[in-house]
Amino acid sequence: MYNAKYIIPGIIFFLALIFVPVAYNMGKNFEVKPELPKDQKDCIEDAQTMRDKHMQILNEWRNEAVRDGNRIYVNAKGQKFVKSLTNTCMSCHADKAKFCDRCHDTVGVAPYCWDCHNLTPNQTSPIPLAATSEAGGH
Repeated sequence: MYNAKYIIPGIIFFLALIFVPVAYNMGKNFEVKPELPKDQKDCIEDAQTMRDKHMQILNEWRNEAVRDGNRIYVNAKGQKFVKSLTNTCMSCHADKAKFCDRCHDTVGVAPYCWDCHNLTPNQTSPIPLAATSEAGGH
């Protein structure tokens, strides 16, 4: 092999560089315990579904509410909810920093939900539903 004295160490260095993050995070537990609402026992779906699929649910809500005008979500138990991040989800999970940010920061994601659904710095709970329905918002 031509230039083997350079190629083999280069390959070893490259492989070591690739596996450093894997080795660094091996054995670490990334399970995060967000602060759950004290007065609510049930969410729109069961806890495991919400852990696994909350972004898919929110994306479906956005598409169905904005594009199709369908603003009512019916869960597996037949209960109905308004499709609204701000007024449905944030009515129970009012402190974004203790619930949403705690998980998203741990796993290193920056969802774009807050580009539109932004709570002001002094606001810990969402806009009241009556105020949004009068203004035609969500």
